[in-house]
Parts: sequence; C-alpha cells; structure tokens
Amino acid sequence: MAENKSNHRQILSTIAHRAMLERGLIPDFSPEVIAEVNQLQSSSMQKLSKSSATHRDMRSMLWCSVDDDDSLDLDQLTVAEELPDKTVKIYVAIADVDALVKKGTAIDKRAQHNTATVYTVGMIFSMLPEAISTGLTSLNFNEDRSAVIVEMTINEDGSLKDASIYIGMVKNKAKLAYNSVAAWLEGQAEFPPNGAAVEGLAESLKLQDAVAQKMKGFRQRQGALSLETIESKPVFSGDKILSMEFAAKNRAREIVENFMIVTNGVTARFLSANNYPSIRRVVNNPDRWERIVEIAARYEYQLPETPDAKALEAFLVKQRVADPLRFPDLSLSVIKLLGAGAYSATPAEGRPPGHFSLAVKDYGHSTAPNRRFTDLVTQRLVKSALTRTPQPYSLEELDSIAEQCTFAENAANKVERQVEKSADALLLEHRIGERFDAIITGAASKGTWVRLLSLPVEGKLMKALNHPDVGDRIKVQLVSVDYEKGYIDFNEVN
Repeated sequence: MAENKSNHRQILSTIAHRAMLERGLIPDFSPEVIAEVNQLQSSSMQKLSKSSATHRDMRSMLWCSVDDDDSLDLDQLTVAEELPDKTVKIYVAIADVDALVKKGTAIDKRAQHNTATVYTVGMIFSMLPEAISTGLTSLNFNEDRSAVIVEMTINEDGSLKDASIYIGMVKNKAKLAYNSVAAWLEGQAEFPPNGAAVEGLAESLKLQDAVAQKMKGFRQRQGALSLETIESKPVFSGDKILSMEFAAKNRAREIVENFMIVTNGVTARFLSANNYPSIRRVVNNPDRWERIVEIAARYEYQLPETPDAKALEAFLVKQRVADPLRFPDLSLSVIKLLGAGAYSATPAEGRPPGHFSLAVKDYGHSTAPNRRFTDLVTQRLVKSALTRTPQPYSLEELDSIAEQCTFAENAANKVERQVEKSADALLLEHRIGERFDAIITGAASKGTWVRLLSLPVEGKLMKALNHPDVGDRIKVQLVSVDYEKGYIDFNEVN
C-alpha cells in the first residue's frame, strides 16, 4: 500500500478485504459459484423475461425504480393509483431472485454465509455475484422481469385497508435517483428527463409522495420513532477521496422507506395466515429504558417508567424542533440504548416480540432479495404458499439462518464502520494542525468523542481544556491520523 498512497480506492479495498476476513465474512466468490453463474447466464434469461400461466402481466403499468444514483442492483419497483373513494392503491414489485438462485446451490450457500451485501467506502462486497444481482435478477430499465407483487390499498389516514400478493411480469419504465426526484418534489428542480419521457409518471410519483407522507404520519401516531443519524457518502475524483458529504433523508427516500415498511408487514402476516413459519426482524422493548428516561429528564421531559414508544416519539419530535443541531447525537444515544435489531425464527402459530422502533408486531424483511438473504428466504416461503408447494424450510433451518443473519449483520456493520473511519483518516491526513468546530458525542471511561460540524467525521478527543460533556460545542485541532487503524485524534483548543 505504501508505494501508491494517492490511490485511496486501492488502500481502502485492501483494508476492507482484510476486515471482511477478520470478521468471518467471505470477500470473494469461489470457482464453484462462478461456474454456476456462467451456466445461469447462458441458459436462464428466458425464465425471467417470459411469463407463465402463474404470472399476471403487469408490464403496461407505470413502474419505476427510485434508488441511489449509483445503484445497479434494483430490488423494487413501485406505482400508485388513486381510487374513486379517495383511497390509494400502491403496488410494490420485488425482484424474483428465487427464479434463478435455488436453495442448496453454491450461489445460495455463499449468500447464506455472508447474508447481505456489504457496502464499504470505495468497494462493494455483493451477496450475490454482480452478473446476477445487477443483471439477471435486477429490475433493470426496459427489461421484462418476473416479480413478486404486493398490492395494497391505503386509507386516507395512511393506514392499510387491505392487501394481496401474487407473481407477475413487470417492466421498469424509468430508473430514477433519490436526489433528483427529491429536488423535483421539493420544487428545486425539473422532473428528471428520463421520467418526463414517460406519460403519467410524474403524476404517479406525486401520488406516491403524498400517500407515503400519510403513511409516515400514521406510523408516527402509532409510536414509530423519528430517529435521525448522521450518514455520509464519499466523493471520489478518480481513485482519490475529495470529501465526505452528509447524506440526508429526503422525500424520495421516504417514499421507498414507507412503502417497504408496510410491504414487510403484509408479507409477514401473509405467511402467518398461510400457516408458514418465517424469519422476523425484531427490536425488543429496551432493557435500558431507565437510561432513556434519564436522558429525557436532562431536557426537562418526563417519560413513563415502563417502555412506551408513543411517549418516546413525542419527546423526540419536541427535541428535533428545539435543537436540530444536536438531534442526530440524541438519536444515536437512543438507538444504542434501544439495542440492536436481530432476526428471529417464528413458528406459524407464534407471536414475535415485534419491532419497538417501528411500533409494529408483525415485521420481516422481504423487499431486497438481491441484497439480503432473509429477504430471499422470505420470498421462497411466499412463493411456496402462493403455489401450494411443500414448505422450503423447516423451523429448525430458519432458526439457524436467523442466527447466522444476526451474526453476519453485526460483522458487516463493523466492517463498514472500520473502513469508513479509514476513509475519514485518509481524507484528513493532509489537514493535521487545522482547527474545526465540533460537538461532544460521547464521554466515558474509554475516552471522549467529538463530531465535526463541517464534515461527517468523528474522532477521539485526546486532550480537553475543561471537562466537556455530551452535547457541548468546542473548538478542536486535528493532531494525528492513522488510516490503517482508522484513528483520528483531536485536542481541544481555545
């Protein structure tokens, strides 16, 4: 690495590759997997581009994808129609990955090990080979594709009226990006040209935006938490990092987020209704609720003694308005105290603990089978129920898969954070001695941590002038970085 320090991609790729191995994840695809991919490429396009008797032909609808600018593994398409009674029919088409990736194949076993695509700065470790996830099973523009379709009717208050699931053929009429769609929705730009070329698509997206906001409001009234954390996105020039930009939520992201949340609930309940076991996404009632109560008390807000999502949401809404600068750090503190999510195998007759942060009881990931193994497993279960074929998984198998998915998710999060810290260190290595405005984000026996206000970068405070506490704004000076270890160190200055 030392011979070419200007090639940040190469440096970060090496760090990421090493981190994957250290965390028990597989960075590369085996010869057996590659051989299966080659066989699929030569024989399987007709499977996804030609309908069968079990498929509904939905290709004429105004389907579009909205994702990141650089996303190529397109898992979902959406469309909306207003009904005469003022309810809205929304459709979510989910890539039919199971049509090609069969249980027990080398591709499937590799996916079951890593369980998800790992997104590190400068390099993506795909769960499925890219020839599949960005090609054969991706819902690409102007391609006929098989999909699992979830059709839902949404009431005027944003609640779900009814839903159905079936298999159909779809065609993506426009590949759109979050930022350009959000700018248009917020009146800051014209509708993207590739969308404007499709008659009626702009009206469909405006309707999707309106109903998504109603769905968001309904969820929040039920106690879904309005948490907001700092997310960053690297900006490269060739192979060199130029900056780390804040990646804020926007209206386009909220369309997809709200549609996917309700879809995941519909899918989970569908499996229960058909007497199928499933894998649920679980966030239990927080064990450290008393600490959340203490934090709220610091802001002169009284929470009840027992976990109450609606009360916590009211506190968060109040603080977002009162102190937007510090709200992401408050959110992060609450997220840590809520505890990490996990996957849990649930028998057909069982009642899972639910998802505290989303204020729902029935929830299982189902909308990203190109990127998450739980979603592919759920898709196989759903298709089995639809076609009345033998259940593809026993409860014992699902329990083992859920355990591996929880382990691998935690490992992937650590890999992503480690590489992000290394990227931040590379970005700042030529700025030693510079001063920055910062906010204290953590203070414990292990050390004090600060977040810069001008960049989405966090580091350790090595020397403080007084005794700063969480939420305090201070001036810091960058004193050292180590991109191999991901260390960024600051001193407080006057």
